[in-house]
Amino acid sequence: MREQRRQSAGFTLIELLVVLVILGSLIGIAVLSVGTAGPGRELRNEAERLAGLIGVLADEAVLDNQEYGLLLSREAYQVLRYDPLKQSWQALAEKPYRLPDWAEMSLELEGKALQLPMPESEGASKSDPVPQLLLLSSGEISPFLLRLKERRADGGRLQLASDGFQLPRVESEQPAGRKR
Repeated sequence: MREQRRQSAGFTLIELLVVLVILGSLIGIAVLSVGTAGPGRELRNEAERLAGLIGVLADEAVLDNQEYGLLLSREAYQVLRYDPLKQSWQALAEKPYRLPDWAEMSLELEGKALQLPMPESEGASKSDPVPQLLLLSSGEISPFLLRLKERRADGGRLQLASDGFQLPRVESEQPAGRKR
């Protein structure tokens, strides 16, 4: 009788290790599946990156008493700073930041749609770039509605908007024809 009690008193070390291996595998699979980014998740990341950049530039403009701007194309954007000595806009980076191939942008300024240019080829450079979005040292931002979308017809659509005083937030855009 004592032998039966001793054997059924608890779990063996091997049983505990098997349970831990199974739990570890399930947790690993769950973490990997959550971390997988599809185009919808990547589009939100791109929109959040752009909204964060606008926020940082707005703060920098006020703190440094500098005028900043964003030069936008359908597939890329570049940060510019106004140089009062040269009386022109200067690019902060050599190359514009390109969106992924499956994404594109459109822009409305003060309620009017702008036709964004295609990005220039690598060898060509604009002599005097002029940004569409301004971030002024007074704390004002150009009122805008910027849309980021996937190129496919049923792809995700996000928008960033500012009334000129508030920083933009990323919001989902309802496709035309659908009502909430």
